Amino acid sequence: MPSLTDLVPDPDAIERIATGSTWAEGPCWIPSSRTLRWSDIPGDRILQWDQESGGTTVYASGVEYTNGRTLDRDGSVVQCSHGRRRVERDRDGVVEPVVDAWADVRLNSPNDVVVARDGSIWFTDPAYGITQPREGHPGEREYGDHWVFRCGPDGQDLRPVVLDVEEPNGLAFSPDGRTLYVASSSAHEPVVRAYDVDGTRVKNGRVFVRLDEGEGVPDGIRVDVDGNLWSSTHRGVTVSAPDGTRIGDVPVPEVVSNLCFGGDDGTTLFVTATTSLYRIATTTRDAAAVS
Repeated sequence: MPSLTDLVPDPDAIERIATGSTWAEGPCWIPSSRTLRWSDIPGDRILQWDQESGGTTVYASGVEYTNGRTLDRDGSVVQCSHGRRRVERDRDGVVEPVVDAWADVRLNSPNDVVVARDGSIWFTDPAYGITQPREGHPGEREYGDHWVFRCGPDGQDLRPVVLDVEEPNGLAFSPDGRTLYVASSSAHEPVVRAYDVDGTRVKNGRVFVRLDEGEGVPDGIRVDVDGNLWSSTHRGVTVSAPDGTRIGDVPVPEVVSNLCFGGDDGTTLFVTATTSLYRIATTTRDAAAVS
């Protein structure tokens, strides 16, 4: 098992590169523009940091409370909209819906999203966008629960795949795509669960890691090329080995919401935390970047 400094040479070297958000979320590295895009959910806007200039601009405003996003295989961005209660695709600034309903009822408020090796889209659907006044619009849980869903690249064949997490939030795949990790942001169950992936189904759900008292709840998560799990906590970022053993922790001065790998060689860890965007150098990359 690697040590923390094998993965993060200087765990105390976290650097704030942008600030001014109300609640920063959903970071995604855009290789084509060498930018880092993220959401300011209560501010109802999408922000973008430019690596070359070091400056931050408003990519779009009045965006209906977008949250998590990921890069699709064609270079477009798949993102979650609390306000529109849907998963949508941003291709060069043109935003179109992917999916917004299941079994003739609306989704709650899609939160975070990943794209699998086969191009299918997997996303979590808690209710924050219809229950939290600053994160969307008041509404009802029309299917009466909070699930993880899977659909085809264009929204076809939408189906629930994980039904046993109280408040599903961040999610990520193992490097071989055979394990799905789902963060539970419930105060009663502050864990990341793991599931075996069998085509369009998942099975054998189990607790993979549990946060310690005082660490809050996990939110966004990522898996690196060696299968290590990187999870947000209220204190920073925690790193766990493929067997769930805690490797170590990277302290962050604000409550962390989410994280992603990026930069020109993919080894920079970007972290959204309350009002700000941070970065820190690592020696690894996101498993999704090479799958």
